[in-house]
Amino acid sequence: MTTVALAGASLVAAAGPVASSDTTQMRHLQEVQVTATRASATTPVAHTNVDKQLIEKLNHGLDLPFLLSTTPGVITTSDAGSGVGYTSLRVRGTDGTRINVTNNDIPMNEPESNVLYWVDTPDLASSLQDIQVQRGAGTSTNGAGAFGASINMRTQRFSAAPHAELNGSYGSFNTNKETLKVGSGLIKDHWNFDASLSHISSDGYRDRAWSKLYSYFFQGGYFGGQTSVRFISYGGKEETYHAWDGISKDQLKTDRTYNPNGEIKHYGKVTGFYKKQTDNFRQFNYQLIWDQGLGERWHWNMALHYTDNFGYYEEYKNARKLKEYGLTPFVVDDTEVKKSNLVRRKNNDGGFGGTVFSLNYSNDRLSATLGGGANYYKNKHYGNVIWVENYYGSALDPNHEYYRNTGKKLDMNYYIKANYQLAEGLSAYADLQYRHVGYKIKGENDKWDWTASPAHNQVLNVDEKFDFFNPKAGLYYKIDAHNNAYASFAVAHKEPVRNNYTDGSFKSKPKAERLLDYELGYQYKSACFEAGINLYYMQYHNQLVLNGKLNDIGEAMNENVKSSYRLGVELTAAWKPASWFRWDVNAALSRNKIKHYTGWVSDYDVDTWEDMYSQTAIEMGTTTISFSPSLVANNIFTFDYKGASAQLISQYVSRQYLDNMQNKYDSLDPYCVTHLDLAYTFKLPSVKSLTVGVTVYNLFNTKYETNGYSQTCALYKNGDKKTRYALSRDPRFYPMAGTNVLAHVSFKF
Repeated sequence: MTTVALAGASLVAAAGPVASSDTTQMRHLQEVQVTATRASATTPVAHTNVDKQLIEKLNHGLDLPFLLSTTPGVITTSDAGSGVGYTSLRVRGTDGTRINVTNNDIPMNEPESNVLYWVDTPDLASSLQDIQVQRGAGTSTNGAGAFGASINMRTQRFSAAPHAELNGSYGSFNTNKETLKVGSGLIKDHWNFDASLSHISSDGYRDRAWSKLYSYFFQGGYFGGQTSVRFISYGGKEETYHAWDGISKDQLKTDRTYNPNGEIKHYGKVTGFYKKQTDNFRQFNYQLIWDQGLGERWHWNMALHYTDNFGYYEEYKNARKLKEYGLTPFVVDDTEVKKSNLVRRKNNDGGFGGTVFSLNYSNDRLSATLGGGANYYKNKHYGNVIWVENYYGSALDPNHEYYRNTGKKLDMNYYIKANYQLAEGLSAYADLQYRHVGYKIKGENDKWDWTASPAHNQVLNVDEKFDFFNPKAGLYYKIDAHNNAYASFAVAHKEPVRNNYTDGSFKSKPKAERLLDYELGYQYKSACFEAGINLYYMQYHNQLVLNGKLNDIGEAMNENVKSSYRLGVELTAAWKPASWFRWDVNAALSRNKIKHYTGWVSDYDVDTWEDMYSQTAIEMGTTTISFSPSLVANNIFTFDYKGASAQLISQYVSRQYLDNMQNKYDSLDPYCVTHLDLAYTFKLPSVKSLTVGVTVYNLFNTKYETNGYSQTCALYKNGDKKTRYALSRDPRFYPMAGTNVLAHVSFKF
């Protein structure tokens, strides 16, 4: 679902950094703060800034990815179809495993999967000061390598005056959000405290795709001279019903809201749904940040951080082999029962901690940063069987454990970056980073290895080390008061993620990926018109992609493809002919290709529909990379007049293929979706402001999907592989909600 929240990002994409409206005293509290990994106005990388005012204007209850979805080249997805729960975003066609996310320069990606699960940090947007999205390799950052984009967030600044705020939303699918925020203001010239509590829930657009989300934020700080010390804690708890599986093309026409997760089957027929088919997770983040000014030119920043998390998901499994769960087959009426329905839980129990630092120097011509970080992660993965239907064996241990393994990851990086003014208006940028990654997985996986003798759970014994050197360089030229241009080149590397090992071949290891990123941009800005163009060429070596190939036990796996690329142009423009009207547009046009691609499909007998336990390789030549549309375009009309505001937002996304075989049947159809937001702000004696509004999402009731997966196989007659009978395609899709409404109100005191 594309939301109105994204309009603000488009405005900033065209306009560049937006000036803060904070008072001088507010800025004084924060003057020693810097963000070492951010791009400045003269850094030669493509980036978009979203400030606090825009976040507040758009944050009515949908997840944070939807606040960014009209920035150039961004697409958002929602399993539940309503924008609440499990959501994600792609930038330039790259998925969440390739997008680096930090908060106050502290890495947030889950280190093993390299993904940030936004559902684990509900309503984080309410606690943010601003967000910067860098497209491409970007500047050096902490944590997971940026292989398509990076998202850098900063928590809210302290306010000099006491304040309170109450926000509420309610709308379709029982979607609701309640947020309470309070702040002490400056106490005894040195101390300040802020806190907030949030609750979000939704029934979801799809059947049973409900979410219950709770979150908190707290920060306390001391300010004295050039010294600032802040303690920040934020986190939350989520419970969501699974909506992880898609539906067929026929179901899109007949029952778009159907959710197959939790199906209880009897002789192949669905007789009901398991009520506790849920994902449950809690995460608490702690940050201790010390900012120290060292005279006029030097500044030091250091942070200690720790994230504590625990969660599990519970699911009903139909007709599972008991031995795969370490259970003994049992006898009923002289018949040995080897399969039974059961309920399992998969658990994650982890901790992530470390430190990041930066030393900054600046004078009239030079700004330089020496920085880095060292972070360690340990995560225990284990599974329990908590119920088996009609189990007549020995008494079932209520916490019967059938697998356990532990992942450990050490991530260290050090960088030095500098921007030097070579001449009037001309500056050079250089950025050198060294990154070391050590990753271990030990224990048994939940996958059953039937190729072993005797068969047993897959044994994991991963011990990998990676050393990466990531140089970046560029030029920025301010031609005159209205025109500027830049060019840059960057090298980035990325290590394989956990699934590349657990779902890979037992006999080979995945390789690290490499990216060469070339960027060239130009911007024009006048009093009423702004425009920009950014050209990019991202050349990949050993990119890991799903190519349909199965591992030793029949699980889909990623493989390295030798050569692939993304070539594109990003356009932004904004026109403001009057104080009450603004028109913003942006578009990302791209060509995304894999060279010499070979896809794999599983073989089935067309007469018996039985798996032939073999695969067929299909040489495809040069094909389009999956989930990489050739055009993403946004149009935003904004009206503001004497407290009344309105925004009309449209997004168009061209065809996206579900795999790399470039078949129209296995694709997401192009779509254009429009949203309307209306609001009015009252100035009242008893409150600072009262804002009421309503947002109509998908104004014209467009039927569209933003995510899915393919299930292609090769069919043969009578088990004869000499002649392929056909390719069978049975893709699955995640439908988005039709027209729906969310009303919102905000009190500020």
